[in-house]
Amino acid sequence: MTLQSLAPSQHLYEHVADRIRTLITEKTLQPGDRLPSVRKLHEQFSVSISTVLEAYRLLEDQGLIGARPQSGYFVKQSHLFTPDEPKQSALPKHNFPVEVSLAYRVGVTMRDPNKVKLGAAVPGLELLPIATLNRLMSQIIRTHSEAVHSYSIAKGCESLHHEVAKRLIDAGCSINPNEIVITNGTTEAVYLSLRAVTKPGDTVAIESPCYYGILEALESLHLKALELPTHPQEGISLDHLEAALEHRQIAACALVPNFSNPLGSCMSDVNKQHLVTLLNQYDIPLIEDDIYGDLHFEGTRPKAVKAFDTEGRVLYCASASKTLSPGLRVGWSVPGRYQLKIEQLKMAMNWMTSIASQLTVAAFLGNGGYDRHLRQLRRAYQSQIIRMTQAVCDYFPAETKVTRPSGGYVLWLELSNEFEAMALYEEALDHQISVAPGVMFSPSGNYANCLRLNCGLPWTPEIDRAMQTLGYLTKRQLARKMLNE
Repeated sequence: MTLQSLAPSQHLYEHVADRIRTLITEKTLQPGDRLPSVRKLHEQFSVSISTVLEAYRLLEDQGLIGARPQSGYFVKQSHLFTPDEPKQSALPKHNFPVEVSLAYRVGVTMRDPNKVKLGAAVPGLELLPIATLNRLMSQIIRTHSEAVHSYSIAKGCESLHHEVAKRLIDAGCSINPNEIVITNGTTEAVYLSLRAVTKPGDTVAIESPCYYGILEALESLHLKALELPTHPQEGISLDHLEAALEHRQIAACALVPNFSNPLGSCMSDVNKQHLVTLLNQYDIPLIEDDIYGDLHFEGTRPKAVKAFDTEGRVLYCASASKTLSPGLRVGWSVPGRYQLKIEQLKMAMNWMTSIASQLTVAAFLGNGGYDRHLRQLRRAYQSQIIRMTQAVCDYFPAETKVTRPSGGYVLWLELSNEFEAMALYEEALDHQISVAPGVMFSPSGNYANCLRLNCGLPWTPEIDRAMQTLGYLTKRQLARKMLNE
């Protein structure tokens, strides 16, 4: 590489930055690629090291590159073109009983191993520390040969309590290990929490769209859902929640405040504090699902709502399913004032969570490698979100709106009102592709023109072909509708 003559008003470092920017915009250097070292560019461009550093600082300020300690500079995980984002959802007119037979049917097909799994929000197993977990479990079975086959107390193993309590410091929570109850994943933690604070016929305030697993729990407990408008960046509308608390009988709230599924929204600390103030004012419990909290892309981990809870009204739920292993089924609850009730319900339901699984997760959390694993996982998910978003831009209709999550690994697509996501779901199955139609995420049948896509799987040519196919089917469906009109 050589430098051309400078523009009259241009500094030398700006010219160097222009050359690097061109390599990025022309995709010679792609998101995640390592840039040439400062010394290498100093030699190639015949400029001083300080000039190269100034160029890199300029590109860093412009959001194109980022520095990693002791690793150098890398092209930042950002889009060259970003589609519009969906607007905040509208306020439904009524509370609705939850009926989830569709979610069950779609959920079965989403997990078909013969299909490209773009519907189920599952992580790629190749991104998870399976070999290390297997080794740790083997050691635990050998060294705790009787304990892993014995009954234990319902609240779980003491060693895991301590490790989870230490991890919760990053979420802004100061938790005594004795306040933690171990569960079979976040799903059981949420289910037990709903049982602890509601009775059949009660109404629970939820985000809209809402994770269909929460809807399944509501349906099984004969609860009603009050869908509240939710913004793709800011989360649930607290103004609408406050109005609902003033005028309706609400027994509880069930929310995913950090990187919600399916929108990917993340509430600010200010809104989390305001939410807790509302809960205290109206004496309403919150079931907080924080399963994606550790999967932020930039900066520090967002705080949990539990971090602002001083009166024990927040029943915090999370697990290792999205970061370590879905199959180990290790989750936890910090239920505050409802702890005794949760422990009694846990014992009545299945007595305890697998001892071998608990000790395996505790050993991994305690061996010092979890933070390093999370850094790698976050970079992978961020890269996959970007690749999927770019594929939507390349293959789907130009008017398609896409969320811009800053963590987690799901995308929410909104198409024109004429689009029928269920029709695409059926057609995609014929092409061995699973997707999650938007109606799964609303008990009132909203979001018929929306899709959720899974970005938890490493990008492959197979996924790229699947996205091309989905884009083609979408365009064909809309073109047929225009002809029929």
